[in-house]
Amino acid sequence: MDLKPSASQTQPLIEDQDQSLIQYSEEEGSSIVSSSGSSNLVPIMMRDNSEETSVSRRVSISPEAVIANSTKEHYVTKGFTPPDGGFWAWLVLIASFLTNGIIFGTINSFGVIFVYLCEQYHDDKAAATKASLVGSVAVGATFFLSPVSGILADQFGIRKTAFFGGFVAFLGMLLSSFFVNHIDILYLTYGVMFGGGSSLCYTPSLVILGHYFKRRMGVVNGLVTAGSSLFTVMMPYILEGLLSSWGLVNCFRFLAFLTFFLMLAALTFAPLMPPLPVDDSQTCVAKIVNVHNWKNPKYVIWALAVPCALFGYFVPYVHIVKYVKDILPEKNGSSLVMCIGVTSGLGRIVFGRIADLPGVNRIFLQQISFVCIGICTMLLTAAPYFAPYTFEAMIAFALVMGVFDGCFITMFGPIAFDICGPVGASQAIGFILGMCSFPLTIGPPVAGMLYDYLGNYTVAFLAAGCPPIIGSLVMCAIHYARGTRTPSDQHSSDEEDNLNGDVSQNLLSHSQENGSNSKNDPGSGARTGLTNTVTATTFLAPEETNGVIKA
Repeated sequence: MDLKPSASQTQPLIEDQDQSLIQYSEEEGSSIVSSSGSSNLVPIMMRDNSEETSVSRRVSISPEAVIANSTKEHYVTKGFTPPDGGFWAWLVLIASFLTNGIIFGTINSFGVIFVYLCEQYHDDKAAATKASLVGSVAVGATFFLSPVSGILADQFGIRKTAFFGGFVAFLGMLLSSFFVNHIDILYLTYGVMFGGGSSLCYTPSLVILGHYFKRRMGVVNGLVTAGSSLFTVMMPYILEGLLSSWGLVNCFRFLAFLTFFLMLAALTFAPLMPPLPVDDSQTCVAKIVNVHNWKNPKYVIWALAVPCALFGYFVPYVHIVKYVKDILPEKNGSSLVMCIGVTSGLGRIVFGRIADLPGVNRIFLQQISFVCIGICTMLLTAAPYFAPYTFEAMIAFALVMGVFDGCFITMFGPIAFDICGPVGASQAIGFILGMCSFPLTIGPPVAGMLYDYLGNYTVAFLAAGCPPIIGSLVMCAIHYARGTRTPSDQHSSDEEDNLNGDVSQNLLSHSQENGSNSKNDPGSGARTGLTNTVTATTFLAPEETNGVIKA
């Protein structure tokens, strides 16, 4: 069979400047392929597998109806290609870099503020627990509201959501400077308001990257998330100087000034990807929540495994400064936070580059990072056995921990795009971060309670190292889950071409099947020709159709 389409076959089913979506649905009884644009009715090819002889027919159906009746959907943008460069793309990258840096530079450096809060409430036996809860609530709110952030970004726009979040975070940090002597109010201002506002900025700062970059998504995510590493390196020393010279009040006001830049960064988050068509027949929940993500077994396993791994993740960031002060009073524990930040930034860039290599499994990289983070956290308790090189041993463990922390963070965005595609990525990231809020909030206070009860951090750090290893083991199930094949399983430089090729092959097989029955069915030839036409016109790249289908 000659697979090259004839001149008549290359005429497109749709000539539409705004066509933006190809949808592929697989059901037990039928397959539907549609090409949807701005027109109300679009031609599709429908194949009914329930009969002995496959029947193909040309029908008209609204794109909303196709979406409503699909059970497995894979979306790819059609007629839209991220610029992968240009002035505004690099401006967005810098703004996302600053957003990540300001948010997580502040959160990761809370250990310095934690020490001053403990000293301020030294008469309280539960000082460590209460002080650590301030930072934990901020971390928890940052991740807990991520699903809301993803939904708001889909409903109201990425830029509006990020700008509003920046305003709330700025207001919360500013109010914190007026209530430094009221720790209960700090739970609201620093914890809920700063953390919640940061959440509304953080998720959009990752999602917007998919609108401007595609082929080097790993490197771009590495550069952006390296912002938190760079700020984590600098912030402990800056906060230490501010606290020792000006006190908590002015320290919080400096952080409020820094947080103000989140609003400025948000102004650059102009989305490029066209919105999805809305099906009015769907339920309110289906309109708001991307339910297709939760029908993907790979995403469900990932969304359960990552929170499981993060119960002990934030414990070193909060308690390592206090740990050093207890066993080595003459040493500065802030330098260990700096070490984690330096190598975390390096790890994000290096592993971001590795993640873009063909054949690299990004999920496996994240598994390795979890195991190494857990081991390094537990090894911190073994540092005293390296005397007189106790502090040097702690530095070594912190450096290694930072490298794999960078790997873990960098894989978030690419894995979400791999598993759920560009359409589902915003809510995929948002919901998994939201599920992470509980373990991230609970971990540090539990470690503080163990410290208050036992008088040391040995048990706390050993317990904190176990969840990352357990989470890594749970993620093994992703590799065996049935469902949508992700690019991380068989990485390709162009995921859209792979998907189109799979669908075209499916239709070609059906065409050959019809051809084999043409001798007994005089009408099958016409149906076969229609099948070939759909295969040739719907899935060929725009340049292959001599410009008839406009991108």
